[in-house]
Amino acid sequence: GYEQKHFSAAEKRGRLRVVASPDAHDGSVTIHADAAIYAGLVDGDEQVTQPLPAGRKAYLHVVRGSVEVNGHALAAGDAAKLEDEPQLVLRHGRDAEVLLFDLAA
Repeated sequence: GYEQKHFSAAEKRGRLRVVASPDAHDGSVTIHADAAIYAGLVDGDEQVTQPLPAGRKAYLHVVRGSVEVNGHALAAGDAAKLEDEPQLVLRHGRDAEVLLFDLAA
């Protein structure tokens, strides 16, 4: 199957907005995998905290701009793999756009 949907900047501003999930929750598109994909925009004083479920892995990709991820500075094109972390914290964004992949371990 194929789905396409637009998510406005306002829906992603200062938060991680689920855009794809196995059960299409919160208006996301359906993905046929044990995974979820989130998109977010972080700038200035905005801080985003996302709990990471135990037993899962997370992969964060910085699409543009720069942002601090759990205390590590990342710029456009950089990525972080997170495992055994209780949460993801994004802050000090400079026009940052990110994608977070919540993946089975």
